[in-house]
Amino acid sequence: MNEVKSILHVISRVFTNTVFIISMYYLCISFFGIIRKKDGKKFEPKKTFALVVAAHNEEAVISDMVVSLNKLDYPDDMYDIFVIADNCSDNTAEKAREKGAKVYERVNKEKRGKGYALEWMFSKLFKMDKKYDAVVIFDADNLASKNFLKEMNKKLCEGYKVVQGYLDSKNPRDSWITGSYSIAFWSTDRMFQLSRSNLGLSNQLGGTGCCFETEILRKLGWGATCLTEDLEFTCKLVLNGYKVGWAHDAVIYDEKPLTLVQSWHQRIRWMQGFSDVASRYFFKLLKSAIVNRSFAAFDCAIYSINPFMTILFSISMILGFVDTSLATIHNIPLAFDTAKIFDITPLKVFLFIAAVFQYVYTPFLLALDKKLDIKMIWYYVIIYPIYLITWLPITIIGILKKNNKDWNHTKHTRSVDISDLEKAN
Repeated sequence: MNEVKSILHVISRVFTNTVFIISMYYLCISFFGIIRKKDGKKFEPKKTFALVVAAHNEEAVISDMVVSLNKLDYPDDMYDIFVIADNCSDNTAEKAREKGAKVYERVNKEKRGKGYALEWMFSKLFKMDKKYDAVVIFDADNLASKNFLKEMNKKLCEGYKVVQGYLDSKNPRDSWITGSYSIAFWSTDRMFQLSRSNLGLSNQLGGTGCCFETEILRKLGWGATCLTEDLEFTCKLVLNGYKVGWAHDAVIYDEKPLTLVQSWHQRIRWMQGFSDVASRYFFKLLKSAIVNRSFAAFDCAIYSINPFMTILFSISMILGFVDTSLATIHNIPLAFDTAKIFDITPLKVFLFIAAVFQYVYTPFLLALDKKLDIKMIWYYVIIYPIYLITWLPITIIGILKKNNKDWNHTKHTRSVDISDLEKAN
């Protein structure tokens, strides 16, 4: 019995120390997202854009999206709106045409999913007589802030080849799930994206609201057809020496799933894609980090294995609990010797302080972006921990099903006018 406890104790320490190092890595980098650097640069509209909206049975929301793009504060002759009606069986195409979009209908039951649809559309764009400096990808359920293209134009003029916009929420208060999603995205925008931008690292593409110089797409080819095409193409960019820029003021309002069931299936798809990409790119990125002395490649490599980090963190928590329980049982006669019962160490004390700090830290960052109110505080304190716990079974399922490439559509129904949304924000 003592040997089992000793082995468990050692394993627990290994997992705890590993989680501690990775957690401190992310926490330290996040500090660089607290301050937003002032950017007084102004650029006249110079770049031309092809705005590509990927849509599959999105008749409930596609009109709002096209309307928001038509209202962009950018010269009308310098951008065009393209909608991919991908394997649609509803009125998505008709509704998009009614609002003035150029609609391309795609039917391919074998190659299903956003990645394949984008690759198909890019090949058409390259052959058009009219040439565009850049391509911007959106989802059909999105809404774009009026200044979106101005901000992308600025970043491209500054020299970036690929840029990601700020991922906001269209419906943060619709349900406990949308509230939890929104908190996760808002904190990621600040703690993960803005911090890396300030440090000069590569940001991560978020699947929508991302802008690519056309020549980059021609040069590298798209090829990102897995379930998380955004992560796959980010890895491809970093391996080829490119960094994704960050446009904090180019806002995309994204519709979050309303129910746990919808969220469950969507996040499993994300974890399937993450696991698939990690298995193909992690060691390539790690090699690039060592050979080219690229911290951006190292950072991207660590990010790509997030599903496995979730499992590692959970195992560490479970082993820590078992280890503490066994120590408590073993030391029952020393019931009043707290240090021996709970094996208090400087590391555990520091982890506890870090956990408490993190619980206060996230609301602080949300407040910086004016996203914090009474309801969001309620969600964060009571609901958000439940949402985080659901990631464990979702991640396990995603890893086990990483070779399953079937694409599941998330239904969108939240019709919102961009004018009303921007007034509220």
